[in-house]
Amino acid sequence: MVAIPSPVHSSRASLVSFDGIALATQHWRGQRLPSLLFAHGFGQTRHAWNGAARALAAQGFDATTFDARGHGESERVPRGDYHMEQFVADLLTVAASARSADGRAPVLVGASMGGLLGLLAAGEAEEGREPFSALVLVDITPRWETAGVERILGFMRAHPNGFVDYDEAASAIEAYLPHRRERKTEAQLKPLLRQDDDGRLRWHWDPALLDGPIQQSERYQPRLFAAAARVNVPVLLLSGARSDVVSSHTVDEFLRLVPHARHVALPDATHMVAGDANDAFTREIATFLETL
Repeated sequence: MVAIPSPVHSSRASLVSFDGIALATQHWRGQRLPSLLFAHGFGQTRHAWNGAARALAAQGFDATTFDARGHGESERVPRGDYHMEQFVADLLTVAASARSADGRAPVLVGASMGGLLGLLAAGEAEEGREPFSALVLVDITPRWETAGVERILGFMRAHPNGFVDYDEAASAIEAYLPHRRERKTEAQLKPLLRQDDDGRLRWHWDPALLDGPIQQSERYQPRLFAAAARVNVPVLLLSGARSDVVSSHTVDEFLRLVPHARHVALPDATHMVAGDANDAFTREIATFLETL
């Protein structure tokens, strides 16, 4: 008998973090356990997870996505004063709201920055108060390839004056991701851009983020290594075989640090794993969930 996907319903809401910053969230309703919490990468929004959240919700899993502070529809920090601890605290706030009805902690699916925040939150938690029941790290390890990160930041810095229209923005993404076959449509771009008072379209994220923790990210690596070594929940590392952010070296180093972790490399994916190979991505997550 062929399984018929469940109808998918999602609703938007807002959570207030510890310092009063409002975080935009989206809940994809399901009944299967465990619940899922998706944390996006630097410069992305919750919409990066739409395909994965919808697919897994159709299989019955409850899923929550959210915009990190300074991203998408979440509020920006006054005077651009961003710190890593703020992002970790925000993740813990959303994780508490994403617990299942019986109190079970969600599985975190964290890409890039979201995965690093998840490692810190999980590895630095008090014993017995773990915020996640498992971790899925998406193309990120405590040590990363600097050249790949610099390429991402170069794209984010490349258009300080924004774009005249959506077509110009689509061309910029097309040049940055030449392996993608489909050009972004205006409907796909609208959640990623905001129109400023001068009429120009600019990326959804606060430009002050580029002068915040990201500039000092490598100094967090000793803390990330220490946190990773303390993670005692199941871990799946999903990497893109064509990624320039993680490599065989950083993956091997991570697996030595977290020997109970499982690693799967998706052959057709770059650092943007979910966007490059969403079907394979969600299939690996569903398989992992069945083992929990």
